[in-house]
Amino acid sequence: MVSHETTSQGYLQVPKQMKGPVYVYYQLENFYQNHRRYVKSRNDKQLRSKAHEQSTKECEPEGTVETDKDKSPIVPCGLIAWSLFNDTYQFSIGSKLLGVNKKGIAWDSDRKDRFGSDVYPKNFQSGALIGGAKLNSSIPLSEQEDLIVWMRTAALPSFRKLYGKIEEDLDTNNIISVVVQNNYNTYSFGGKKRIVLSTTSWIGGKNSFIGVGFFMVGGISLFLAVGFTFVYLLKPRDLGDPAYLSWNRSSAGYMN
Repeated sequence: MVSHETTSQGYLQVPKQMKGPVYVYYQLENFYQNHRRYVKSRNDKQLRSKAHEQSTKECEPEGTVETDKDKSPIVPCGLIAWSLFNDTYQFSIGSKLLGVNKKGIAWDSDRKDRFGSDVYPKNFQSGALIGGAKLNSSIPLSEQEDLIVWMRTAALPSFRKLYGKIEEDLDTNNIISVVVQNNYNTYSFGGKKRIVLSTTSWIGGKNSFIGVGFFMVGGISLFLAVGFTFVYLLKPRDLGDPAYLSWNRSSAGYMN
């Protein structure tokens, strides 16, 4: 759906009624957030407290910027923050715009414990090479939820991250127009981008990977259990004689 142009438009058809809130995800493929050097390129102390603003050792080459007198720290530093996803989406049905709520998309524990309310962006995306989205320097990191979601790195090269929530119901066969501001460059590494709309139930969101994984593990376990049962029935083994245990032998090596 997304082309090389700056802005593109596509359409989504709602297959069945979706009760609000409807969660909007962006999906990236062939993006290795789990690469060792990428995962380590951050400083959690700097993210939590203004007192550790200078802690940028692990973040190079996105740790500091050159100034007239010295080097100044980048906040937040590191490649993870630098590569922050920056595509934007606008949804509408006919002439009606669908608002996307971007509050409450990050984990509460991350906002309260891992990103400080006294830490503000500084020198971010101010170098010659811009990696992704820019941050509002007047808003503390604890309220920059797009960043917080992005900084929780994915374990697999294909992953989804929460973009926002549509706080209303979508009816069956609704045609949703999606205008994409295509800023994030995935072409250089052969990646792909997708938009996913989903809802949740009392047992959470739909994730076929977990279900398939459980069935596979359960099937393998059942197969092994049946196999070992047949082996035991066809060729039963005698129980071991406890007299051969070391503590049941005399010092000369004979059984007591």
